[in-house]
Amino acid sequence: MNRNYKIWAVFILPFPVLFGSLFIGASERVAFHDVFSILLPGNRLADPLIRTIILDIRLPRILLVFFTGGILSVSGAALQAIFRNPLVDPYILGLSSGAAFGAALGLTTAFLPVQLAAFIFGLVAVGLSHFMARKNGQVSIISLILAGIITNGIFTALLTIVQIWSDPFKLQSIVHWIMGNFQNADWDKFTLAIFPVVAGLIILFLLRWKLNVLALGDEEAASSGLNPTRLKIWILLAATLASSAAIAVSGIIGLYGLVIPHVVRMLFGVDNQRAVLYNLLIGGSFLVLIDNISRSVAGYEIPIGVFTMLIGAPFFIWLLKKSNIGWQQ
Repeated sequence: MNRNYKIWAVFILPFPVLFGSLFIGASERVAFHDVFSILLPGNRLADPLIRTIILDIRLPRILLVFFTGGILSVSGAALQAIFRNPLVDPYILGLSSGAAFGAALGLTTAFLPVQLAAFIFGLVAVGLSHFMARKNGQVSIISLILAGIITNGIFTALLTIVQIWSDPFKLQSIVHWIMGNFQNADWDKFTLAIFPVVAGLIILFLLRWKLNVLALGDEEAASSGLNPTRLKIWILLAATLASSAAIAVSGIIGLYGLVIPHVVRMLFGVDNQRAVLYNLLIGGSFLVLIDNISRSVAGYEIPIGVFTMLIGAPFFIWLLKKSNIGWQQ
């Protein structure tokens, strides 16, 4: 396919995906023409229930899923660039498990905000993985993967402790949330997540051209007049802020930030100046499609994290095989 056609396809893709998703749902009261009627200017449906289903249940969920998928993809691409590691994503680094522990802690305590706790512990998890993997000023692929596994194990154990201490009602909500789902999405959750997500996205977008320099190595970045350490901190903070905000409302969406950045590179190359926007559009649209499947393939809703893990795990194995990683790394 011609490159220009692919670019146009990426920019057009979200519109039919988001619009088509409004027609998908469990309610049998909403007919095909109802969606058109409620979206057209000047038209008002007599049945307030149909308006509520479309505008207050389906629409906020679709938008929340889109921005969650987009920011996980963008964050995954940014982390892969600054760590110069094709196998890194928020899940592999332990960011997801750290943010999950923080969010669960916030859910069980009245004094700790959920998003603040998710951000703090997500940042701690990434920092811990990087600290364990760093040796002699270098971070190898194998070391970072092993450090991420250890970090995931630590925060999973801490999360289990929180679950044991929780009352049965909060425990049920935590367990259901951990699997990754948007079943309880509404405008309040969308508003809660969108501001830190957009803030992190703006920072990553403004620094997108510097990701190309960082991907060459610290020495090359320093010779170009950049401060690689300070720049990595800003990118890491932005990616953690945005990802943890999304994870706080959606739960753990496993390996999604690993798969989509590689798909974008296969389609458009490795230029991060363009890849940030492409990851947002493709990542958001693809997660909306997966969410449509999760809530329509059976008579009950299947957690979306199940689908992303089933897709991401074989892809991760393929990347390991393709990278030819051994103990010499």
